[in-house]
Amino acid sequence: MSRKPKSGSGLRKGLLALVAVAGLVLGLGLAGDARQLDGVTYLGSYRWQMDDPAFGGFSAIELEADGQGFMALSDKGHAVAGRLERDDAGRITGISAGRPLLLQDIAGVPLKDRASDSEGLALGPRGGFHVSFEGRHRIRHYTGVDQPAQRVAGHPDFAGLQMNSSLEALAIDARGHLFTLPERSGALDRPFPVYRFDGQGWDIPFSLSRSAGFLPVGADFGPDGWLYLLERALTGPGFRSRVRRFDVTGDKVNAEEILLQTRTRQHDNLEGISVWQDGQGRIRLTMIADDNFKFFQRTELVEYAVTPPLVSAPDRQ
Repeated sequence: MSRKPKSGSGLRKGLLALVAVAGLVLGLGLAGDARQLDGVTYLGSYRWQMDDPAFGGFSAIELEADGQGFMALSDKGHAVAGRLERDDAGRITGISAGRPLLLQDIAGVPLKDRASDSEGLALGPRGGFHVSFEGRHRIRHYTGVDQPAQRVAGHPDFAGLQMNSSLEALAIDARGHLFTLPERSGALDRPFPVYRFDGQGWDIPFSLSRSAGFLPVGADFGPDGWLYLLERALTGPGFRSRVRRFDVTGDKVNAEEILLQTRTRQHDNLEGISVWQDGQGRIRLTMIADDNFKFFQRTELVEYAVTPPLVSAPDRQ
């Protein structure tokens, strides 16, 4: 006896149920996997939605000093600017933003195909912003979302980086020096090399350890001068996230702290991080999730407050 194939809606419901059950079982099994330091407080999550086919896939976010103005970047080459609405307690209650705008290449042509795989975002201290790409491993500078890209010289290593696992994270320090690192180091026990660009050339001042299956996907220098690194690990049908921060002086990492490590599916696929200081003097971590343009994932902004480190060094050289 032949059977009729399931309808599209039936398959959709079945897949949703399977993902939900698997996530619940796995989440319960890894309940002890979450950890965070004393002084780290979860503030809340906000699901962001927009009726635009280009909306989604966010891989980076940067906030202005007031914690409201922001720019977000998708992994399809689109940038969105807007403002976060907050209540008296500082929690996100809404988002007002323009439509996603497609970035351009050096010739002023809109990005497409592999060239549009934008991943990291860093706002310059004197205006403009930088974007790292992993489809074609490179970094570009923009004076505005509607302006052509400007070339930034690359390190020779960039050409040999793995496809879809290269320059996910990008950060800029108070001096305007760029820092980036590949998503994969090439071996499970090999540290991640950190590349630094001072405006003239690149060097590799230090590396960051690799452990517990976590891979770097976002980075930012906080107002305390420390380098904050967002990492993720794929476990079954969901993601775990970890945030570490590093005290960096010149070519040396002096200290490292694990701030938080989440359970599987505690949040969605967190890929971008922005670090700022609120009116209470707390360091805020604002992170954004990449929904991969999948109906069973979500675009969410997640926020934590952390105690500033004992040593703050925003002006270290």
